[in-house]
Amino acid sequence: MRIGVLGSGDVAKTLAAGFLKHGHEVLIGTREPVRLRDWLKANARSSAGSFADAAAFGDVLVLAVRGSVAARALRLAGTSNLVGKTVIDACNPIADQPPVNGVLRFFTSLDDSLMERLQKEFAIARFVKAFNSVGHAQMVEPALAGGPPTMFICGNDAQAKKTVATLVAQLGWEAADMGMVESARAIEPLCMLWSIPMLQRGSAPPVAHAFKLLRS
Repeated sequence: MRIGVLGSGDVAKTLAAGFLKHGHEVLIGTREPVRLRDWLKANARSSAGSFADAAAFGDVLVLAVRGSVAARALRLAGTSNLVGKTVIDACNPIADQPPVNGVLRFFTSLDDSLMERLQKEFAIARFVKAFNSVGHAQMVEPALAGGPPTMFICGNDAQAKKTVATLVAQLGWEAADMGMVESARAIEPLCMLWSIPMLQRGSAPPVAHAFKLLRS
C-alpha cells in the first residue's frame, strides 16, 4: 500500500518506519526537510516531499501533526489530493496552556472533537481516528504484558475503518471500532488519561503502558 504521512515529528516518523517495516511504500510530507535528514538515511526506502506530495502519493494518509495545525496541514496538502482518501487522524486537540496536575488541556469540549471539525471541513476525505491514545514509543509492536493492547478507532466510513484496522493489526494492536465520528469525543480524551502517569512522573524514567479493552 502507498502511505502518505503528513508530519515530521516523532509520531509521524515512528508510524512511517512501522509501515515501511511491513512492506508499504511511504512518503513523508513536511515543511521542515532538515528534520528528516537523519531519518531518511536510516530508512532509505522512504522518501520525503511537501504535504501536497505526500497526499498525492498515498492511497492512505496519516495525519500526524499538532492538533492546532491539523486543518492547516490538510489545506497545504490540497483538497484535490484528499478526495476519497482514507485519512488516519492521529492528532489530539491539545491546547497551548500547561497541564493541571498532570491533566492536559484541550481546545475542544466534550460535545465536540477535533476529528469532527476536520471531517466537516474536508468532507471529501474519509477520516478514521487512530494512534492518538498512546505515546510514539509504543505505537509499533508494543511489547506489553497482557497484549496486544487495544487501539480505539472511529469514523463514518466502514471500508475506511476496515483498512485502518488491518494496518493497526500489522503494527501489533487489536482494533476496537467505537462507531461514528462523534465517538472521537470519547477517544481523543484518552490522550489525557494516557498522559497523566507520564506527566506526573516528571523527569523520572517513562513507563510503558497502553489501554486494553476486556470483553466477557
